Amino acid sequence: MDAFSDPNLWQNDSYLLNLTAANTSSVVFSPILPPVMDKTINVVLIIVLFITMVSLGCTMEVSKIKHHILKPKGVAIAVLSQYGVMPLTAFSLVKAFQLGPMAAMAVLICGCCPGGSVSNLLALALQGDMNLSIVMTTCSTFLALGMMPLLLYLYCQGFSDLQNAMPYTDIVIGLFMILIPCSAGIFINYYRPQYSKIITKVGISIMMIAVVVIGIVVSIGINGSILAVLSPPLMAIGALMPLIGYTFGYILSSIFRLTQSERRTVAMETGCQNVQLCSTIIKVAFAPEVMGSLFLFPMVYISFQLMEAGALILLFRCHQRFSIKQKDTYQPAATTAAESKDPSHAAA
Repeated sequence: MDAFSDPNLWQNDSYLLNLTAANTSSVVFSPILPPVMDKTINVVLIIVLFITMVSLGCTMEVSKIKHHILKPKGVAIAVLSQYGVMPLTAFSLVKAFQLGPMAAMAVLICGCCPGGSVSNLLALALQGDMNLSIVMTTCSTFLALGMMPLLLYLYCQGFSDLQNAMPYTDIVIGLFMILIPCSAGIFINYYRPQYSKIITKVGISIMMIAVVVIGIVVSIGINGSILAVLSPPLMAIGALMPLIGYTFGYILSSIFRLTQSERRTVAMETGCQNVQLCSTIIKVAFAPEVMGSLFLFPMVYISFQLMEAGALILLFRCHQRFSIKQKDTYQPAATTAAESKDPSHAAA
């Protein structure tokens, strides 16, 4: 029987079977995808990640990065939110729902990932501080090279089965490789800024299309094994993680008295993870028989991430519209009162 076709089996710690980063041959799961399809998906994920990171680099401007480095308060709070709130949230939810080792690893990797380019669009929709949003994404992406392996190592100490199972070397290599296209995007934006917007739009479009297409193709290919990633605990975690990120990002930035636009920006940047990077790491760094369909968890995450962000944007727009209407309603009354006190109007 396929271990991932039963929602109860993925919680069984005995299935780890002394997994290590260098040796996964002791795992007895059978591959859930044909080898050709599996390799094709790996290649497509890497290509899409490369394009996404180039487009992300095209949103980064050297002058804005310098400005926020010289006044680092907002960036420091944002980085604290990104690498403090989200990894701790992932760890806490894994413990609370008592996930098995492989599912726990997928959630922890997602929680320790840097922010993604989608957060810039969401911050724009919330009329946030776009300069801060772009610099936050830049800093979290470059800091991921050190912070992500460190956080994974620290949080894996809380699980006896995961201490030697995380492929740190592969993760570091993968993070180092994404800095190359990201740096290429920065250079394009610096020397050929006229192409930046086009590349950014194309990159984000390709990423969103790829998420949907890969999700559908893999779901059809693995049949009942999709139940592993659609199990109630993982669905609940996928819904709670971004919501907690948005909430605590806003609360933390409020404590440090950032402006309203900066608070909305930090909230979006905290709750939004680079799901493309997460999926690629889980899919490529682990053998297919080890992770099974769990590399689709970031797809679950981004679905809830976008739905919850959409709800927040709708609430913000409604609040904004109501405030404008209220201002328009009371403005004439204030003007009339002012006119009644003006002698020139009385004489007229």
